[in-house]
Amino acid sequence: MPNATSRERPNHPNPRPPVNYFILPLKNPLSESLILIPMSDIAHYFAPVDFDVTGLHEESFGRNFLLHTEKGFPDLEGIDIVILGVCEDRLALANKGSADAPNEVRKHLYKLFPVGFTPKVADLGNIMPGHTEQDTFYAVSETVDYLLRQNITPVIIGGSHDLTYAQFRGYEKLEQTINVVTVDAGFDLGGADNELSNKTFLGRIILHQPNYLFNYSNIGYQTYLVPQASLGMMNKLYFDTYRLGQIRDNIQEAEPVIRHADMISFDMCALKHSDAPGHEEASPNGFYAEEACQMMRYAGMSDKLTTLGIYEINPHFDIQGKTASLAAQMIWCFIDGFYSRKKDFPSRSSPEYTRFHVFLQDNKYEINFYKSSKSDRWWMEVPYPPDKKLKFERHTLIPCSYKDYETACKDDIPDRWWQTYQKLY
Repeated sequence: MPNATSRERPNHPNPRPPVNYFILPLKNPLSESLILIPMSDIAHYFAPVDFDVTGLHEESFGRNFLLHTEKGFPDLEGIDIVILGVCEDRLALANKGSADAPNEVRKHLYKLFPVGFTPKVADLGNIMPGHTEQDTFYAVSETVDYLLRQNITPVIIGGSHDLTYAQFRGYEKLEQTINVVTVDAGFDLGGADNELSNKTFLGRIILHQPNYLFNYSNIGYQTYLVPQASLGMMNKLYFDTYRLGQIRDNIQEAEPVIRHADMISFDMCALKHSDAPGHEEASPNGFYAEEACQMMRYAGMSDKLTTLGIYEINPHFDIQGKTASLAAQMIWCFIDGFYSRKKDFPSRSSPEYTRFHVFLQDNKYEINFYKSSKSDRWWMEVPYPPDKKLKFERHTLIPCSYKDYETACKDDIPDRWWQTYQKLY
């Protein structure tokens, strides 16, 4: 069986060293010609972390994370979160150079300190470019699948935004429908005939068969960057879209959206150029750094969230490492939120929840609201159609806000409830 090595990427200032995989001439669901066969387990996908952390403070992340080094791959027993870099940007239509981001983010991440929590975190190193882009995707999806089965939360540092598709494919073998949230200035839908890229991956997710996408939500789209046809498609599919101004008026409205997600993909181009210049197409408008960190803390606190990806950081356009430093602080906020989880997903009969019944439109609809006494967070219940068996039952309790309860009390159906009701019925 022959060994294949990765090809040097043309027109790139720092070609990656080759990575060896065993390759069989079989059909790969992510490739038309080749399938990667792991030599033993996920360790063979990764290049070690190449950092000297001896000069860092003994309490810093760099001295407390378990690191994949030349001495060996870390034992993941008891680990809660893993950091993994993906040095892939060959499908980026713009922003070539984002493959260099993982190590730049590490430089800043390792210097940070845990405050009020003891991180059980491992850094697995980098997935280097495979023989083809699809081979890299396969390595990412297999790694995500493995970690999810071990109840470990992967934090992926890209690489270009099309890696979201590989992140999504990591859920394929779990045999459950999932919710996807992207923080992005656009939708990255593309057309039916477009090749996969960082501008078209969402279309691939929506059309993927077998279909295990239940809901998609976008946070932070900018209207002038989105074709009206794309917005119309989002509405037709009963997906959730939230304009930049809508969320910036009240950042807390992003919390229920994030709490409903199984996976989150964060495009750093959703941030203002002044706060995150490290992107070829950075915009003068977008979220502020503190808003990004707040959303990442919401993500960490969500009991449901199982993967996070941060993409499109380009060190070649960054200024004094500002974008890489912000990404590191976003990861810190995610970890901080993770160790602040309340584990308070509602039980319909638990005394730890206050239950409210609201009847709407002359008793045509009834909505049950649940308020947690641990966190003061709210959920609302959508009645489950008996003909669906158990396929979508995990989606019938929807995270919401007190504002949704107020809306229902005014005899108006909350948008979040109605969108889910339409998908179930």
